[in-house]
Amino acid sequence: MSTRTRQRSSAELSFSDKELFDLALAWITLSVAFALLLAPIHVGGATIGTFVLMVGLSFVTVGVAFLLHELAHKVVAVEYGQLAEFRADYQMLFLAIMSALVGFLFAAPGAVYHRGRITERENGHIAIAGPVTNILLALLFLPLLLFSGLPGIAGFLGVIGHMGVLINLFLAAFNMIPFGPLDGKSVLGWSKPAFGAVFGIGLGLLAGFIWIFGIWPW
Repeated sequence: MSTRTRQRSSAELSFSDKELFDLALAWITLSVAFALLLAPIHVGGATIGTFVLMVGLSFVTVGVAFLLHELAHKVVAVEYGQLAEFRADYQMLFLAIMSALVGFLFAAPGAVYHRGRITERENGHIAIAGPVTNILLALLFLPLLLFSGLPGIAGFLGVIGHMGVLINLFLAAFNMIPFGPLDGKSVLGWSKPAFGAVFGIGLGLLAGFIWIFGIWPW
């Protein structure tokens, strides 16, 4: 997610200790939340071993999806001369865990806040960078699905591919919802065609993937 504040500043691509801490905390929390959603041990849907494995797989796939989503916001913001840093929303992190326990993940762990003079178009570019990155990442994970159902390490790669596609498409579609601090609100304010294209592609690919491959990677 990308949120804007109004102040002049020079900008460079750097990371403060606070930003790195918040990124790590959000990464870990989202990984556990996705594991709770995909391997619901709390309702007897998975063994402890399966859940622990899912946490590990989520740590890898969520790490790629979430960190590169936020990095895309930050890089584009810095390119437009913004001072940009990610800040976790601790209440939203708690909500992510709680929502996963009831079968839905509210994935709004924080935002890249940026400040400086900027146009609505540039703000839209910063916002859309995250979801577009997730769609591209989903396509990169897609070939791993060829290994699905195979024994041994090959099957393990298939599970990673399934989760990588699913998580990236979920984050792309979810973040394009035009509500609150989510990216879709800024993109819609800048360009309705761009909003419709990215939201439509993300949602359509997510629905198609779930219809063909299902939610669970086994």
